[in-house]
Amino acid sequence: MNSLELISLYKNVATLTNDMLEAARNEDWDKLTQLETTCTSKVQCIRESEIPMDLPVEVRDEKIRIIKDILAKDREIRDLTEPWMAKLSDLMKNSNTSRKLSRAYGATSSA
Repeated sequence: MNSLELISLYKNVATLTNDMLEAARNEDWDKLTQLETTCTSKVQCIRESEIPMDLPVEVRDEKIRIIKDILAKDREIRDLTEPWMAKLSDLMKNSNTSRKLSRAYGATSSA
């Protein structure tokens, strides 16, 4: 893989990360999940394809800039999704507790 192809892959991940951030801001969790799957696939492609090489300074600097941008957006995505995940976890715990109580004491019957 040459340096232009490498930068293109990183830019693609940056675009996906930006789209993921927008989905998180809009609380579109289904779209976020779809984009995350695609992004994970692209990152895996980079891991498998990238070979250590000396990059020209301008390409290296662009790669660093793109990675910093991806990481900043990733942090913002986590900041938006962690409260939602906590709510979801609480709902699941409450639902699980309700089921356990229902099993333990049976459904209340009306007479």
